[in-house]
Amino acid sequence: MRIRIITAVPTAEKKKRVCAYARVSTDSRRQEESLENQTATYERLIRSNPEYAFAGVYADQGISGYCENRPQFQKMLERARAGEIDLIITKSISRFARNTVTVLKVARELKELGVGIFFEEQKINTLSGDGEMMLAVLASFAQEESRSMSENNKWSIKKKFERGEVMITTSRFCGYDKNEYGDLVVNGKEAEIVRLSFDLYLMAVGSTRIASLLDYLGVPTVAGGTWEGGTIGGMIANEKYKGDFLLQKYYTPPDKRNFTRKNRGEVQSYYISENHEPIVSPEVWQQAQEMRDYRKKIRNIGQDGTRKFQNRYPLSGMLICPYCGKTLRRRQVYKKKIQWLCSTYIEHGKQACKGIRIDDAELAGLHVTGQTVVEEVLKDGKKHYRYTSKAEFDFTGESQPERPEDTDGSVLPGVNRPRRTVIKL
Repeated sequence: MRIRIITAVPTAEKKKRVCAYARVSTDSRRQEESLENQTATYERLIRSNPEYAFAGVYADQGISGYCENRPQFQKMLERARAGEIDLIITKSISRFARNTVTVLKVARELKELGVGIFFEEQKINTLSGDGEMMLAVLASFAQEESRSMSENNKWSIKKKFERGEVMITTSRFCGYDKNEYGDLVVNGKEAEIVRLSFDLYLMAVGSTRIASLLDYLGVPTVAGGTWEGGTIGGMIANEKYKGDFLLQKYYTPPDKRNFTRKNRGEVQSYYISENHEPIVSPEVWQQAQEMRDYRKKIRNIGQDGTRKFQNRYPLSGMLICPYCGKTLRRRQVYKKKIQWLCSTYIEHGKQACKGIRIDDAELAGLHVTGQTVVEEVLKDGKKHYRYTSKAEFDFTGESQPERPEDTDGSVLPGVNRPRRTVIKL
């Protein structure tokens, strides 16, 4: 018997596919340079390791770590899920994500796929035995640190307000620029637009008509878009155009992030008189406010702007267009006929929404208990209306507001059949 030994052929050890993730929170030039340096450093680090195969560097700029929808972050996760990455290197837990839930969720998902995350500062590898426990503890600290930094920033801003230091960007502020000291200075060309708007408003021309006129004249907005009635309304109400400055008009609620709410006395505000050169005189500005208050009064709109278009008539704010989901407004049309029309159609025309209209007489005697979608329905060759709760209505386009009749003259069945009506007859 002969025994022949077959020598094992050594196989080349497969390199680990490694990428890196970096993030900075702002778009400042300094942080942009920092991101570039991090990217170059990580690429050099990975390529210099003979056990690693470079799988890229993913970097997000100007995006908070609380946001999960970071483009590069999501792209990296997609490649990891596709089996193209074995290890992710990142500087720290806070750079990866600020939210403890997000950190643990992503770490656990990738761990099940065999993909590890290595946090350099904490020296944690999620594939190690105690990695997840350490990660949970440190992620909680990172989240609390972020909250503390946010509170410190709020405190710093409050102190600036108390000292009368204004904070404003003029990139979307018509009429003013900032000088080298950060003070507001009048932009002569844009100031003419502001003065024209105030003059027209005092001539009883409404905000929407002023916006349409500026578009018709080809007057550009500071943002490069079209003029809106709301933009003109905000301009008329803005105290900065008379040289004053109201600080803390909006605030961020304690339990919210990336969300602001109008300050109606919930937090301290500060008013600075004669802060900068006015574009309109205080007298003209005051006359415009009196005109606004008068219009609010005759239209039954709250003086603080609340419940606009909601309490002028019993059905105000309750009827909804089936095409765009906006409210219908009561308007006097040809021969003083009263109709309810889509607000998008009124403000932007049929190119924005073909809209729906219904005679006020058609709605007489109806009592709506919630927002209701109004649909046009053809029955026996005549136009009728169907009313559906907004919560029950399908805005995906599967349901068609105008429906033909079937062979026996009844409305064709569809997704509208099981809907609950909110009309009390």
